[in-house]
Amino acid sequence: MAGCILVVDDERDIRDAIAELLEGEGYAVEGAGDGAEALDKARSCHPAVVLLDLMMPGMNGWEFRARQRGDPELAAIPVIVLSALGRAPGVDAAGFLQKPFECDDLLSAVRRHAHVA
Repeated sequence: MAGCILVVDDERDIRDAIAELLEGEGYAVEGAGDGAEALDKARSCHPAVVLLDLMMPGMNGWEFRARQRGDPELAAIPVIVLSALGRAPGVDAAGFLQKPFECDDLLSAVRRHAHVA
């Protein structure tokens, strides 16, 4: 499933809603409930972009991003942070959307950063 969009959020309803929106636009979507699961999924689906919540139990978004950046196989994958914090300190990301966000803004960000063949 090369080129999937990886949605990382501990809130299943949010993951499902984002997946439904993206799948309606023709994207393949994988979901993860925390950073550890997201790292595993990223290694298997090689996402075109990661949509990342920051505040999650277990491995949070900051730790996911640090580990992702330290992994040569995953480091170049663009990350768009989706968080109530907005542009959070200490997170280097390709884009930021503050929750709640508009569907059109999310789709625009994915189109801008996901290079899907």
